[in-house]
Amino acid sequence: MKRLLRRREAEWAGEVAAAAGVAANEPLPTAEPDTTAAAFFDVDNTIMRGASIYHFARGLAAQGMFTTRDLVKFGLGQAMFRLLGSENPEHIAKAKEMALAFVAGLKVDEVVALGEEIYDETMADRVWPGTRALAQAHLDAGQRVWLVTATPVELARVIAHRLGLTGALGTVAETHDGAYTGRLVGDLLHGPAKAEAIRALARKEGLDLSRCSAYSDSYNDLPMLSLVGHPYAINPDGALRDHAEEHEWQIRDFRTGRRATLIGLPIMAGAGAVAGGIAAGIALRKRLRSV
Repeated sequence: MKRLLRRREAEWAGEVAAAAGVAANEPLPTAEPDTTAAAFFDVDNTIMRGASIYHFARGLAAQGMFTTRDLVKFGLGQAMFRLLGSENPEHIAKAKEMALAFVAGLKVDEVVALGEEIYDETMADRVWPGTRALAQAHLDAGQRVWLVTATPVELARVIAHRLGLTGALGTVAETHDGAYTGRLVGDLLHGPAKAEAIRALARKEGLDLSRCSAYSDSYNDLPMLSLVGHPYAINPDGALRDHAEEHEWQIRDFRTGRRATLIGLPIMAGAGAVAGGIAAGIALRKRLRSV
């Protein structure tokens, strides 16, 4: 019963993400449009080094808007379940509840503006050139390229727009009159929910999944990678590398730094959308208090 409930939650989260997946850029006329194929890219450690939300949080911390202790306090539980590959529903629910309490009432346009500023200042130079080239190759072939991430969809769209990609599928927070209500629409776009989002988008856009490609660094994204005809392991963790080698999937590793440094990156990625909500909430509330 619990497994069935989780599957239904993943399906609902995927449907919501696909419905909210508005294109960030108009397709460029560089090639004849290939309307039945698309590419799907995870963000953290796939498109860019480390976690997008972690870099977002660092940008906020650099402006004195919140402390690292704030982020660790509320994000540690989420980080550990992702690092260990186990998802305790009670722990996830508690982490979401705490995070959403912080963003309730905040204006969406403020969060987006902050995301644009921090992307340009902190995140742009962390994009992997190799992965960016892979995405561009799909665009040059006339295919659409979507980000698929647990990051809040507003920040995911900023990244997609800055990279010239088609759009983004991300975690959707409920809004009313331009402000966050403190609730999610669906659930976190994580694990099986990513595959459901892609499946829903494929139905919406008439995609042939056997012709589509997917790219990720994490074994947690196995449902997404297994859904398409052309899966790629990018900077893979150990479990994904083993699976990719066993199933003869293509592997690309663009890391050049020390392994000891790279092993630590998924810990920050695990904070995901929850940590992002906390970071944005703390930062914007402090900014509003100072006005």
